[in-house]
Amino acid sequence: MDRYIDITLMPDPEFETQQLLNALFSKLHRAMNEAAPGKIGVSFPKVGKRLGDQLRIHGDQESLSALMAMPWLQGMRDYCEVADIMPVPGKVAYRTVRRVQAKSAHNKRMRSIRKGWLTEKQAFERIPETRQKELKLPFIQMKSLSNGNPMRVYIDHGPLSENPSEGEFNSYGLSAQATIPWF
Repeated sequence: MDRYIDITLMPDPEFETQQLLNALFSKLHRAMNEAAPGKIGVSFPKVGKRLGDQLRIHGDQESLSALMAMPWLQGMRDYCEVADIMPVPGKVAYRTVRRVQAKSAHNKRMRSIRKGWLTEKQAFERIPETRQKELKLPFIQMKSLSNGNPMRVYIDHGPLSENPSEGEFNSYGLSAQATIPWF
């Protein structure tokens, strides 16, 4: 994980930055597994309440070159600036960038009924909508590749560490174990 590519979204009067980031991330998600499964990570250097206007893609030279040789940015080039593959600076911190999922009250009820733990009436009494855990993390809005339904990928940038941690990245470029360089 010694190289990175910065992709910065340019302001556009027709589209909000978040819409462009959603589209960019969806295209990246589809291409990553083909280029280098498990070897490419992502981060959002300008993260705050929202993920910001910059996507950083992390990997080694071979993985990033394979990704950028693919036409995955087609249709997005007018909306972003894509930097060259660059080496990671010398002294950096590390952090995980992971997906966080919260099960909905509806899904908890359906599972409890399906498993026979609760009747439908009991499930609605014991698992009300108010038990729905609300995540206060920035997210990407995408369409599920499996069923086409809209979904949110909530993203948590973990605490900073002085040491890197090895591991694989999922199809979103996220991992709860593997760290990315943070600078």
